[in-house]
Amino acid sequence: MFVLGYLLGAAIELVRHSVPAGAFPGAGFIGAVVFAIGAVIAGSGLVTFRKARTTTVPGEKSAQLVTWGPYRFTRNPMYVGLTVAYLGEALILRQIWPLLFLPLVLAYVNWVVIPLEETRLLEVFGADYDRYRARVRRWI
Repeated sequence: MFVLGYLLGAAIELVRHSVPAGAFPGAGFIGAVVFAIGAVIAGSGLVTFRKARTTTVPGEKSAQLVTWGPYRFTRNPMYVGLTVAYLGEALILRQIWPLLFLPLVLAYVNWVVIPLEETRLLEVFGADYDRYRARVRRWI
């Protein structure tokens, strides 16, 4: 969803050119830093899942409940990281239109994808997942 949302915005950006060339000096460097932070956050979530030998596919049955690493701070570090990286990419490329699609992407993830995942986790892990959900926020 993140890639699709960004690509839709980038396609409009190609036609509409919302940011003049040379605007926002330093945005590329700041964007690279923001993108790198997002990649590290998302990557740490992915690596933690790989070490736990569990799935990253939404709705698929998880092999175990991952509550360590970045999952101590957020139940969805991969989504948090992808959001931060998305913002960084928009800064690097100085694009406004993809930013307009980000709320739609986040709404879909928050109200469709995550509830699907949470329902599945509750079915598989029951009270353990409920306790985890009570102490760790969905986002940050």
